[in-house]
This record gives sequence, C-alpha cells and structure tokens, in this order.
Amino acid sequence: MNQKIDPSEYKPGYYNKKRLNTKEWLEGNIQKWMQTQAEKKPAATPEELPASICFSREIGVGALEIADALAQILNFRVIDREIIEHMAIQANLTEKVIEMYDERYPGKINELFSMLTLDKTFIKSDYARQLAKTVAALSGMEPTIFVGRGTHLILPRQRILSVRLVCSKEFRLNRLAGLIDSSRSDLEKKVRIIDSEQNDFFKTVYQKKTPEKEEFDLVIYRDFFDDAAKIARIIACAYEQRFGKTSA
Repeated sequence: MNQKIDPSEYKPGYYNKKRLNTKEWLEGNIQKWMQTQAEKKPAATPEELPASICFSREIGVGALEIADALAQILNFRVIDREIIEHMAIQANLTEKVIEMYDERYPGKINELFSMLTLDKTFIKSDYARQLAKTVAALSGMEPTIFVGRGTHLILPRQRILSVRLVCSKEFRLNRLAGLIDSSRSDLEKKVRIIDSEQNDFFKTVYQKKTPEKEEFDLVIYRDFFDDAAKIARIIACAYEQRFGKTSA
C-alpha cells in the first residue's frame, strides 16, 4: 500500500513514485547531452526541431503519471514544472544547454528564441524571457514530454502535440485523498490554493485567464479514463498520426 504524505509536502506531480530530484536529473541529463554532442559531427544545417508533447493540466489530474507511462511507449524524456522552474531561475544551466547545442548548430537556439520573442507577445518580463529560452533550449536537445508551465504556449505550434488533461472536482479530490493524509475540507482548501496559484501564474506570465480550445490537439476528460497507461496509448497514437512513428 502506498504511504500518504503530509499536506505540506504535496506538490504538483506527486503520485507516490520514486523520482530523481531536480539536481540529480539535471546532472545526469547534461552529462548525457555532453557525451551525445561530443560523438556527433558538427553540422552546417540543423535538423528540424524535435517534435515534443506538451501537457496542460488541472493540478491533481495525474498528468505526470500519464507522462511517465507515455515516456515508456515513445522513449521520450519527461520534463516537469520543477525542472523547468529550476532552470529558468538558474540561468547558467540554460546557457550550458544552449552552448552544447550551439557546438553542433551555431546560433540556432538563439535564432529560435528570437523568433519566439517576435511571435509570442507575452514574452516581455525577464522571467518570461528566461522561461522561453529555457524551454526552447530543452526542446532542441531531443523529443520531450513537457508537463506544466504553459510550454504549449511557448514552442512553435507546428512542432508540438498539445494535450489538455481535465477532470471533475470530485475526481481530483478522490485522487488527492489517496495521496495526502488530510481531511476532505482541507483537501478542498488545498485545491483552491493550488488553482489560485496556477491562475496567477498564467495571468502574470502569459496574460491569459483561461485556456482556449485552439491551443490543444487533444482534450482528455480523466474521469472516464482512470488508467494512466490507457491515456498514454491514446496520446502516443495521436503523436504518431501527426508526426510519424518514433524510433522507439
């Protein structure tokens, strides 16, 4: 039986699975990218930007669980909000990734970032600019499943499968009750706080109050798909229909 956690320890993306912490994940992946880039010959012409998958979700819907199941099918890496936020704050990490990519395709990530700043009117604040540069740098390294932080609003629409995961309030509360050692009333309060924080983030960074249907290729209502693996297979099929089969 999974052990429940204290409410103060809960953060979006938690679902009782042992994961590397942000520092361990970054150290391992940066080392892998450095080795991969060292093995490649410099190229004059860049390959097309890898097609990534971006999850937009209501907190508590179980997006990271689905992302991990999807990663097993497609052999993609998963980058969650914690990693994105850490890199957006630690600008030197983003620059290190850009430097690695620049060794193979000089200036192409900065070229992509410049295009994004022209195309995306929300990229005005220093944080929004650094967030966009971080996501652009990460997306250039390899196909990725991004979870949270509005990455679907940053990357070029033609190079992402944009997925929105939603559910009823009852589903969220029942799911969180299985993870958090707390009363029903405290869970409802926790959900309201999380929703408010998420809404404030999107208003501040993207100047958006609510998601718009044009932003998404798929909208999945989690109540009718309780098995994360089944949802992952649906998304994998949609990805392959749009971008072709992967090498996994």
